[in-house]
Formats: sequence, structure tokens, C-alpha cells
Amino acid sequence: MRELNVVALIPSLNPDEKLINYVHDLIKIGFKKIIIVNDGSARKFDKYFSKLEKQPECVVLKHKVNQGKGRALKTAFNYYLDKFPNYHGVVTADSDGQHSAKDTYNVALELEKTKEGMILGTRNFNEPHVPFRSKFGNKITTVLFKLLYGKIINDTQTGLRGLSNKCIEISLGLTGERFEYEINMLIKIVQENIKIKEVIIDTIYLNNNETSHFNPLKDSFKIYKVMFAEFFKFIFSGISSFLIDILLFIFLSKVVFTSLSDTNSIVISTILARIVSSLINYSLNKNLVFNSKVNNKKTLLKYYVLCVVQMLSSALFVSLLYNLVLPRKTICKIIVDLILFFISFNIQRKYIFKKGVK
Repeated sequence: MRELNVVALIPSLNPDEKLINYVHDLIKIGFKKIIIVNDGSARKFDKYFSKLEKQPECVVLKHKVNQGKGRALKTAFNYYLDKFPNYHGVVTADSDGQHSAKDTYNVALELEKTKEGMILGTRNFNEPHVPFRSKFGNKITTVLFKLLYGKIINDTQTGLRGLSNKCIEISLGLTGERFEYEINMLIKIVQENIKIKEVIIDTIYLNNNETSHFNPLKDSFKIYKVMFAEFFKFIFSGISSFLIDILLFIFLSKVVFTSLSDTNSIVISTILARIVSSLINYSLNKNLVFNSKVNNKKTLLKYYVLCVVQMLSSALFVSLLYNLVLPRKTICKIIVDLILFFISFNIQRKYIFKKGVK
């Protein structure tokens, strides 16, 4: 196998002999530059890092205290961009034996072919030896990622990733210090419309994955917090706009337009309140939720077209549901509007306030 123009990057905490063997295999297979990050390992593990430091292909970076996988990756990314400007990118891998040198090499080859985007080493979670917590957690995250960001990622938690220089530069500015950083990277790459390719790899779990430093409760909470951050902001924007609409309607109908007939007061108050609340909702979605920098006039037009379509769709589907399936108007309204709310979120994220360039 030929020498690669890609750097291997391995964050490590309290490793064992598997790390030494893995690095030796990487060198044999074609990696000539390998960055290992000692993320605050206990002193008794120094012997492993000392062995690696003696290898001319290896650079060992060290955190005095454990700072998390996300911080270790950032440390290595920054070092890579400073020291290896002529390389195509990096392949990140775990140090606990979950990744084979062959799979790491194949991911690096794909990255060399494209020289851009992200390559994911994707495991098959349907194999019988996969631990239940890994299988269940990944499938849930895959479904949620698709619903929230419109992209199917079959292995959202894979640590074997090929990152182009562009992806590395983008990722360096992201938040996250532990495992949530990796899902944040995926979200950002998808939002920027950067190509993601998946490469099938072996699904390796040693001793039921006991050596993993992933905390199922704490780290899963952080991952889902990152995933839902944008959607929660969208909910906040919607609730805020709804309250403004109601309060402004009450103020206009009961204070400002009291001299008009009830019908005229209701109609005018409704229109004015909806105009104000929708403009506020547009501004919140554009600047707070989606942080969009695209043209204001075009997005405003698209936004109001969506509002009209959403309103008409609500009326149509509530009527259909009420007449054909469920003779409860309020329940029909709640069901339809919840579905339309979620659809509206995805349309606004992907088409109205889209980021990046396709």
C-alpha cells in the first residue's frame, strides 16, 4: 500500500497495548504522520506514550489534565493546520481497538480522492455482537438527526472520520469539549452543505466495549442537547411570537379600536397583530434560530409564502382529518399544526434560512 498524504489523529485517555499495536499497523499500512493526544492520562500510562514518541512518524501532544475528546481533537486540529499545510486532511480514530488499520486506510483513501468534505467510517449496528446501548443509542440519534437536519447519517457516533482541511477549519470554531463535539461537527458540516460520504467499516467491540470512556447518561444528554438546540430555539421563537400576537390583539381590540364596531375591531386588530408578530417571528428565526446571512428581501418573501401555505394546509388537513377520521376539531387542529410546525422548521432551515453554498 502506498504512502498517504493524510495525517492520522488519535485522541487517547489511559490507553493500553492496543494503542501501540494500532499505531504500528497504521505505519505499516502507509501512514507517515500520526498525531496522538494524551488527554490527561494517569502517569502509569506514560510508558505507552513514551514508546510512541520514539517513532519518527509520531507526534505526541499532551494535556496536563483530562479535558475531553472534543478538546483533544481541537488541540490536534490546531497543531495539524500549523505543521502540515501540504496535507489533504486528517483521519480521526479511537485508541481503544475499535478501528482497524485497514478501515482507517480506506477512509484516508476516500479523503484523498475527494480532497474535500467529510468521510465517515460507518459500522453495521445490526450485527449480533453489537452492545445494546450502542445499537439503541445510535439508531435513535440517526432518526432524530434525519428529522432535525434532513440528512441520514447511519453512524452518527463513529470516531473514524476523514476530514478535509475545510472541515477542520470549520470545526475548530465549534463548541463542545467531550463527545458532543463530534455531533456538533456533523451538524455544522450538514448546515454548510458540505458533502458527506459513508464508508462501511468493521464493527469491532472488545469486551462489550468496556474500555470506552463514553458515559451513556451524561454524554448522551450533552449530545441530544446539541442536536435539539436549534429546534428548541425555533419553539421559543414560535411561543414568543404567539404571545406577542395574542397580547397585541388584546391591546388593540380593547384599548386602541374601541370606537369601532366589534367586527371591525376584531378584523383590524387581528391583521395588525399578525403582521407585527410575524415580523418578529421572522427576525427571531433568521437571526437567533438559524443565524442566516442570506438576502433579506428574498427570505422575507419566502417566509410569507410559507406562512400562507401553512395556513391553507392547516385548514385543509384539519377539515379532512375531522371529516374522515377523527370527529374532534380541537384534537385534529393540534395534530395537524404540530406536524406542520415540524415541517415548517425543516423548510425554513433548509430552504429559507439555508447556510452555506451547494
